[in-house]
Amino acid sequence: MNFYLTGIEGMPKLLDCCDDDPMKYFSKKTYADAFHRMYQEHVPTFDAIEQGYLTVIDKEQFLTNMADALAAYGAQKYAACPKRSKRDHLMMDLNLTMAAFVLPMILEFHGESSGPLAQKATEAWKRQFPKSALKASEYRYIEEGFHKKFCYITTAVCESFGRQDDCYELRTLRSYRDGYLASRPDGAELIHLYYDVAPSIVKHINRRENRKEIYESIWEQYLAPCLSMIEEGRLADCEQRYEEMVFTLKDQYFLS
Repeated sequence: MNFYLTGIEGMPKLLDCCDDDPMKYFSKKTYADAFHRMYQEHVPTFDAIEQGYLTVIDKEQFLTNMADALAAYGAQKYAACPKRSKRDHLMMDLNLTMAAFVLPMILEFHGESSGPLAQKATEAWKRQFPKSALKASEYRYIEEGFHKKFCYITTAVCESFGRQDDCYELRTLRSYRDGYLASRPDGAELIHLYYDVAPSIVKHINRRENRKEIYESIWEQYLAPCLSMIEEGRLADCEQRYEEMVFTLKDQYFLS
């Protein structure tokens, strides 16, 4: 068996694991089953890379080649997208696929090559997409996140309208957050701030008698426009509105 050839051919295929629609697999109900199915499909690639890594002399170059094949395929898919608006959506999907599926699958193998390969893949991705702030996370940390209400404000608004946790609005905004926003230069910092202040904001809003009106205002002023912007491919505009929401609500309700 040619371990190098199997690995170099298998790495780009990881990026197709979600059939170009990672969002349909990235929810509390679908993620665990989808991840394990995808992982099992690609075990032969990880096994070949592990065997090659254990036998080659230049281990670093071996993994660099594997990672470059993956990132180059991502760049090829991006370059083949004809319109700018569609490219923005594709970039969000590619980043989400990498962050939620590809890198966690690499780490899930738990071989001697797994950690170094995930690092190499992250570095190669950033060379192809310099604005990306991609970080490797293990599957168990991501899966655990679905059991916590990370979209605190959006969840509270949707609940006030009687919508479910896996409704279209929540899934779209979560995908935007974990894909496009997390890849932006200041996106991770903004998301971290949101996690810090959002629980307190929701707590203080829920204490008010007019909380339903407040949530309706948040929906009309911030969340509905954000959804429209995402659907239209205006992802940078959505980022500005999202940031405005975080800081405005922080000033109004964080310590009220």
